[in-house]
Amino acid sequence: MNLTGSIRNTENPHFYWQLGELIASTGGDHFANNMFQLVDTLVPVNRVDLSEWTLDERQASVVEVKPLGSAGLPDTFPAPDPLQRPDDHPLLQKMIEMNDSLLIQLKASLRQQSPHHSVHQCNLVSRTSNRRCVIAFYRPHTHRVFSLPELSFLKSLSDTLLPLIERHAQLSRQTSARQPRLPTADQEQTPLQHVFDERLAMGEISLSAREKEVCLGLLTGGTVPQMAEKLRVKNSSIETYLKRAAAKLGVSGRHGLAKWMAGA
Repeated sequence: MNLTGSIRNTENPHFYWQLGELIASTGGDHFANNMFQLVDTLVPVNRVDLSEWTLDERQASVVEVKPLGSAGLPDTFPAPDPLQRPDDHPLLQKMIEMNDSLLIQLKASLRQQSPHHSVHQCNLVSRTSNRRCVIAFYRPHTHRVFSLPELSFLKSLSDTLLPLIERHAQLSRQTSARQPRLPTADQEQTPLQHVFDERLAMGEISLSAREKEVCLGLLTGGTVPQMAEKLRVKNSSIETYLKRAAAKLGVSGRHGLAKWMAGA
């Protein structure tokens, strides 16, 4: 796959539809699979593993590694298991020392007894207090390593993906603690609508019904002409609604809207 072409695909409505699906699945069972589908469209990967690490920074040790989901092609190769001897994991020291988000490329052994069997591994890591959220992408050792343009692009994509996995980890903790379920009225909304309303409430932002409808239409991959036809208005009216909403949200364009939704 040509990476330059893949990067251009971020302007494709389908990318934003996939991103909307990922945002809407935050905290759910399909989150890892939706992330895999989105990233694999742009940078080919064979597997993604998500996890949250809780560290004892003083002792430079791991308190807990919580799996947050996996997706891809598990039959192609068994991905390295961070739950086995996590204090010896090559990521640990870098995660202890990190101040900002990291992108780390590793060549990880599948099994200790067969170190020559390895996978190419690219990790996006975020830091919040003593927690680290890790997105690990894998390719078999028979495939090429992640190139510099691919790593650069994944780093830029991390501005969107890392806030989402942090939110996913938070919701997973709440589920484990048996937090109260959403009211029935909220459950009648689509997941994306609910997340969108949550973000508006957090920012104390008020949009008109049409402004909200246009934003949600863009996030699900709709185009201006499609939304104009659906709402039976002119294209210029859709663009006006979008400009008004963008001004209230403090964003610019579809990508800015998507990053705002991701909490970046």
